Amino acid sequence: MTASAKDRTPAPVKTRKSAAETIPPAPETNEPASTGARREPDVRFRMRVIQDETVALGPGKVQLLEAVRDHGSISAAARSLNMSYRRAWLLMDELNRALESPATVSEHGGQSGGGSTLTPVGEEIIRLYRGIEARAAAACAPEIAALTKLVKG
Repeated sequence: MTASAKDRTPAPVKTRKSAAETIPPAPETNEPASTGARREPDVRFRMRVIQDETVALGPGKVQLLEAVRDHGSISAAARSLNMSYRRAWLLMDELNRALESPATVSEHGGQSGGGSTLTPVGEEIIRLYRGIEARAAAACAPEIAALTKLVKG
């Protein structure tokens, strides 16, 4: 008996898009909407590290790490990203489980109310990820310029 074509087709890789990985809004400007001037497109690299069909590390988790660093807690970081605390906690837990050493450490309640800080691993993830983005943008600058000229503005 031979396998049908359907049986031979590999299953698509499942990835989950998290709330933290949605594209944040472009920065607001004070320019009028119709100045006649061409607005430059916003170019973003969206590198992801996928392990066992899960996004172990991506732009949303890096953005969440930066927010934890800036705000000192997962709940404050979540609020700053318009994300539920539960979603932010699940993303941090998923990230920490994917790493050899955790990216964050949390202190539970008490008089100071607890909080979270980045470990050296968390700081290194941000440094490396943002460095890769910058180097990729610099290396591809001529192609990016040519491509964005094709975008209606």
